[in-house]
Amino acid sequence: MKQTVFIIGLGLIGGSLALGLKRNNDVKIIGYDANTHALRTAKRIGVIDEMAVYMKDAAAFADIIIFATPVNETIRLMNELAGWPLKEQVIVTDTGSTKNEIMKAARTLKEQGITFIGGHPMAGSHKSGVEAARAHLFENAYYLLTPFPNESTDKVNRLSSLLEVTKAKVVQVSAEEHDHMTAVVSHFPHLVAASLVHQLAFENEQFPFTKQLAAGGFRDLTRIASSNPIMWRDITLQNRYELSHQLQAWIDEMIKLQNLLLQSDAEDIETYFRTAKKVRDELPINEQGAMFAVYDLYVDVPDYPGVISEVTGYLAKDRISITNIRIVETRVDVFGILVISFQTMEDRAKAVECIANNTTFETYIS
Repeated sequence: MKQTVFIIGLGLIGGSLALGLKRNNDVKIIGYDANTHALRTAKRIGVIDEMAVYMKDAAAFADIIIFATPVNETIRLMNELAGWPLKEQVIVTDTGSTKNEIMKAARTLKEQGITFIGGHPMAGSHKSGVEAARAHLFENAYYLLTPFPNESTDKVNRLSSLLEVTKAKVVQVSAEEHDHMTAVVSHFPHLVAASLVHQLAFENEQFPFTKQLAAGGFRDLTRIASSNPIMWRDITLQNRYELSHQLQAWIDEMIKLQNLLLQSDAEDIETYFRTAKKVRDELPINEQGAMFAVYDLYVDVPDYPGVISEVTGYLAKDRISITNIRIVETRVDVFGILVISFQTMEDRAKAVECIANNTTFETYIS
């Protein structure tokens, strides 16, 4: 049966969701964006099938309405949607990275008989905008749904079935569970990364060469601190209570570590790092998590002229596309590391095979 999906917000997430859903020939995508250039671009490059001039009018034809807008904007639009003429069986969902506030706002819709199921595709990219949209963005990523406890199973299954074509792993959790778990593995790490960069900036005032030494491992560790500050301002405010609890737990952990250093017990300190290594090494490397996946491949390369073009030449010959490339010049007891980023896990796997077939360089995934 043909379904009409209306996506409001045609950035990276909304655009990628549109492309992913269009894999189903029985899905028609109508799109809207407040930025008319983004809206026209989405139609021109085939991200959407039709452009909506007015949200209210387009929503009347939709079987599924998806808000792919920032959480604050989604809440505002949800209040408007309560007065729109909608199909009786319409399902409304969103893509916001926090869920408690969204689900509170959705109670008004529920009282009016409108089905709302919270959603959060846990994927992203270092690029933004509809031009960066990719149909494969959600492949192997977790797509969390947060329905109301008494929501119709048929409605939840209907939305889950629609999303299956994106090849995401659809999982149901409560809004409270969602915000707690994402605070632990996504939101709080951004606070830590930002604080480390602030500490670097402070130290660099007294020791100006510090920033130069931060080009390697420190840069990798704090990559997420380069994320959109406005977006992370909103996420932090929306999930501030969970983040406050995580911050207190982090302070307790730092005090514990400080005591380890002051006690100067070599065995205890080694155990601390050994435990951290064990937990880190057991993390899945072939799946996307709460933060967007960067499909990086590390290549140990010898230091001679042309080695980078040699490696990229082999990849180009095998028609393997790369999204980014950089040299890690400074790392503890390791140097000469070429880091190549790929769009998909499959491309990275092909690159490993390509480099093994053409060179003796060691590759690894961290």
